[in-house]
Amino acid sequence: MNISFTARHFNASDRLQEYCVDAAAKLEKFYDGIIDCDIVVSPHPDLDAPQQVELTVKVAKTTLNATDNAATYEQAMLKSIDNMKRQLIKYKEKRSAK
Repeated sequence: MNISFTARHFNASDRLQEYCVDAAAKLEKFYDGIIDCDIVVSPHPDLDAPQQVELTVKVAKTTLNATDNAATYEQAMLKSIDNMKRQLIKYKEKRSAK
C-alpha cells in the first residue's frame, strides 16, 4: 500500500505526519487489497472543530472517502480511521458475497 501525506495551508510537524501514516498503515488489517491511501490535513473554518482530515483509500474498482473535523488533527484522524474501517469491512463483505 502506498501512503501519501499532504498538509494544506500549513507545515505539518514530523510527529503529526508519522502519527497519520502509522494510523493509515493499520487499515491493512481490515482489508489487504488497498492500493493507495491519501491523507490530507487542513485547517477548517469551523470554530468548534478547526482541524480537518480527509482520508482517500483506493481499492480495486472503487475509491473510499472519509472526511472528519475535530479539535486536533489526531482526533480528526482517529475519527476518519474509524469511518474508513467500517467502509473497508463493508466493502470486503460485499466482495466476498459475490
